[in-house]
Order: sequence, then structure tokens, then C-alpha cells
Amino acid sequence: MIAQTPQPPYYAVIFTSVCTPGNEGYSDMAAEMEVLARQQEGFLGVESARNEVGITVSYWQSVEAIKKWKANARHLFAQQQGRDKWYQDYKVRICLVEHDYTF
Repeated sequence: MIAQTPQPPYYAVIFTSVCTPGNEGYSDMAAEMEVLARQQEGFLGVESARNEVGITVSYWQSVEAIKKWKANARHLFAQQQGRDKWYQDYKVRICLVEHDYTF
């Protein structure tokens, strides 16, 4: 699904990753993180796709909302699990969305 975001400006967090082989528990944690993110103040939406490279883009009202999400205790645990056992490589990019359009 394509996230239904408001009119810009807003922020996008782009999380790109390559998983390790046999990433047991990853899918369950990813699903839990999406449910939890949706409950956070300032959350606007999320889009995700996974093949050899996974890309998840979450949308937020502000940098402050992104910082609060990053510091969420359960999210911190998921981040550590990712570094310890699920990700071979990852990168996070935070962008200001100044313009968007659709048809």
C-alpha cells in the first residue's frame, strides 16, 4: 500500500537493509514495530518492500517525532536485535519531503 501522507512538508525515514541468512524472528518483530510505530505521536504512514534489499520508508510530522520513535524502548530492543543477528548491512536516511504528487 502507498501511504496516504498529508500535504508537505513532512519527514521520511528511509531504512534500507540486507538481512542475514536464516533471520528467525525478523518478520514477527518487523510486524510488531509497524504496529507500535502507528501508535506514536507524529506518525503519518509507512511503505515497505523486501527482496534481496529491503526498503522501509516511514513518514513523520517532525524530527522530534522521529527522535522519540528512535528512543522508544521496544524499538531500541529491535534495533539491537537487528545489529546483532538480522542485518548484514543497513543504512538510515532522514529526509524533508518538500513536494509530492500523485495521479
